[in-house]
Amino acid sequence: MQSNEWPTQYVAEKPWFNLFGRTYKIFHNGQLSFYVRQKLFRLKEAINVYSDASMQHVKLKIQARNVIDFSATYDVTDEATQERVGSFSRKGFRSMLRDTWTIHDVDGLEIGHIREDSTLLAVIRRVLLKLIPQTFHVSINGTEVGIIKQRFNIFKLVYDVSIKPEHLDPRLGVAATVLLMAIEGRQQ
Repeated sequence: MQSNEWPTQYVAEKPWFNLFGRTYKIFHNGQLSFYVRQKLFRLKEAINVYSDASMQHVKLKIQARNVIDFSATYDVTDEATQERVGSFSRKGFRSMLRDTWTIHDVDGLEIGHIREDSTLLAVIRRVLLKLIPQTFHVSINGTEVGIIKQRFNIFKLVYDVSIKPEHLDPRLGVAATVLLMAIEGRQQ
């Protein structure tokens, strides 16, 4: 699947409770497009994004640069081409109030951000145990190019995702969604 064949509108799901690790599923047009099973208690994050639940074909690899880093940077690699696609850096202290990520291109240059919808709503969410769904705005060079919007669901974390592929590589969109489920989802 080339980057222009990757979905730009999809639904991502993560069950709230799973005893054997974390699993994430991404559906495009009702069909499973990507599957992640993340091991618990890893010192250095390494997330493989598979084409399906058989976990035979890795599509993307998301790798933390350092062991347990509050403001970690995660590199994204397309496993089919071994091409580095870009990276994401979490804004550690800033994300305590309002989740904020920086998007970097293949050369490590900052090109955009992923931000939770508002500081006030973010603080209210943290006090009310996440009863208010999150919305993340994806911007490149100051222009909004995508949205990752949580649906209210008591059984699982569900995001509706829409990315404009002419502004952001869809592989980075999938990686961003997985990171939000993996890293931000731990706060829930």
